[in-house]
Amino acid sequence: MDKKEVTIYVDGACSGNPGIGGWAAIVLFQNYRKDVYGREENTTNNKMELTAVINGLKALKFSCNINLYTDSLYVKYGITKWINTWKMNGWKTSNKKSVKNMTLWKELDNVASQHEINWKWVKAHDGDKYNEEADSLAKKAIIDA
Repeated sequence: MDKKEVTIYVDGACSGNPGIGGWAAIVLFQNYRKDVYGREENTTNNKMELTAVINGLKALKFSCNINLYTDSLYVKYGITKWINTWKMNGWKTSNKKSVKNMTLWKELDNVASQHEINWKWVKAHDGDKYNEEADSLAKKAIIDA
């Protein structure tokens, strides 16, 4: 069976860093759109960026081919470059320190392994329709208690 082609846009936001955070994912498949978003207390922007990706991927019911757009180079480089070295080094950085947000990175690694993902970086606040909408949803999640 051919895998479905899906597009996901993600974003995270934080009011203060750390502070109250919001995350959002927009999942697009053919003419279907699903928005998933939420908030957390006392978190960081990077945690919200990771949480957005994890929840966007968890919204899928089966293995897919995904074009995933993020404006976070931390997420893109972390999952495409740094993670393999972290795993080989027992989740330690090159400075022998524990990887920050290790639990989220491990969860992302697990859910991402179920799909074929083309990780794409998009410049934030640069007019990309769905990136702007994901940003708005993440910010809305912060305010909507």
